[in-house]
Amino acid sequence: MIPLPNNAEIFPDGESVARAAADRLVTLCAESKQERIAICLSGGSTPKRLYALLGGPDYVGALPWDRLHWFFGDDRFVPWTDEASNMHMARAAFGDAPIPEGHLHGIPTDGTLDSAASAYAETLKGFYGADELDPARPLFDLVLLGIGEDGHTASLFPGKPALAERQAWVAPVPEAGLAPFVPRVTLTFPALASSRQLLVLVTGAGKRDPLVRIAKGEDLPARYISSIGNLTWLLDRAAADFG
Repeated sequence: MIPLPNNAEIFPDGESVARAAADRLVTLCAESKQERIAICLSGGSTPKRLYALLGGPDYVGALPWDRLHWFFGDDRFVPWTDEASNMHMARAAFGDAPIPEGHLHGIPTDGTLDSAASAYAETLKGFYGADELDPARPLFDLVLLGIGEDGHTASLFPGKPALAERQAWVAPVPEAGLAPFVPRVTLTFPALASSRQLLVLVTGAGKRDPLVRIAKGEDLPARYISSIGNLTWLLDRAAADFG
C-alpha cells in the first residue's frame, strides 16, 4: 500500500475538507491572544468554497474580522479584475464578509514582475516588523496550500528557479508550468514554512496521481511543503483513494 502523507486526515468530499479548514481557523482565532492574526490564502476550487463558508452565515459571526489580515501565497500577474486572479476570486468568494479596509493584502500587478515581487516582500516585512524570519515568531498564523496535477504548490513549479530560493520571501515566476501560461508572483518555501499552522487542501481524483508520485519519492515541489509549526494534509476520499 502506498502511504498517505504524514499528518493526513481524510474526509468524504471537498465540502467536508473546506468545512474542516474553516473549523480550524475558528479554533485558531479563539485560542490566539494576538492583536493581529495573519492568514495566507491559496487559489483553487476548495479554497474558494472555504472563503465562501467563512463569509457565510455558518462562520461569519465566529471570526474576529477586525483582527484578521489576509495575504496570498501566489497570484497570476494579471489585473485584480481578471477572473484568473486569486485576488479577484477571493474577493468574490468572501462576498459580504466584513473584511476591514486594508486587511486584504493583494500581490501587486502593476509595474514589472520583479518590482511586484519586491513590493509584496516589503508588505510582508512591514507587517512582520523585521527583514529576517525568526523561527520563534512565525510570519503567518495559518497558511493554506494546495497541489497541482503536476505536483506544484503555490506557484512553485517543477524545474523553475523559484524552487531553490532560500533567502527571498517572494519570487517572480516569469514562466508558469501550467495553463494559464501567464507570469506569476509566489511566496517561497521559507516564507510559507514560517507558519504556526499549515493546511494542505487536496480534493478530487485529479490530485491522486501527484500524491502517489510524492509518496513514491518523486522530486515534486509539493514534497517539500513544510512548516515550523503544525503541518496537516486535509484530503477527500477521491484524492486519497490510491491504495
